[in-house]
Amino acid sequence: MTRVLIVDDQPLVRAGLRKIFEADPALEIVGEAPNGLAAVESTARLRPDVVVMDIRMPVLDGLEATRRLTAEAGGERILILTTFDLDEYVYEALRAGASGFMLKDAPPEDLIAAVRIVAGGEGLLAPAVTKRVIERFAGLPGPEPHPPAELDELTAREREVLALLAGGLSNAEIARQLVISDGTAKTHVARVLGKLGLRDRVQAVIFAYESGLTRVSDRPGRPRR
Repeated sequence: MTRVLIVDDQPLVRAGLRKIFEADPALEIVGEAPNGLAAVESTARLRPDVVVMDIRMPVLDGLEATRRLTAEAGGERILILTTFDLDEYVYEALRAGASGFMLKDAPPEDLIAAVRIVAGGEGLLAPAVTKRVIERFAGLPGPEPHPPAELDELTAREREVLALLAGGLSNAEIARQLVISDGTAKTHVARVLGKLGLRDRVQAVIFAYESGLTRVSDRPGRPRR
């Protein structure tokens, strides 16, 4: 059973999300919060597995709430859920430690799947907005980055895998792209995350762009179907 806390300043949205998530018997709604401050307090009291967090809220926004929750290292996973696919706070929320980002207009089954993925220790970005988020925030002109020393720990194959992760590819897509088994792809991904000290795929995307290993102009494409 995955324990879920819903955080949104609109009661109607909270009610709608509750109805969606309660349709899955594996999800248990342990509480609701109308703003980020209440989310931090409720998380300390209720200890949910996943916090479904809006961004733009009064009192304390979802960005600062995410920072506070991840700084406390309580084990909760943060799934950002917002109406704004180009919200200027999204990239910062991911850098602050959020494990995923989905849009509120995603189909109910995708929202349920996102909670389960995040609860399982994976990270995700909504496929429809991954490219735009990265182009907006990681693709801005700036000084040439200095590759961090951690990159030297990766093999040539692991660098390939990291670049494909930055393109938003799943393990299965990475396997097809590199002509390897799904299990081998999963092993490579785990080794990349371990060597770089990253928690999940979302952090890998951010690392790849901020380190200069991958740029927006050379994002790997998804394999043709």
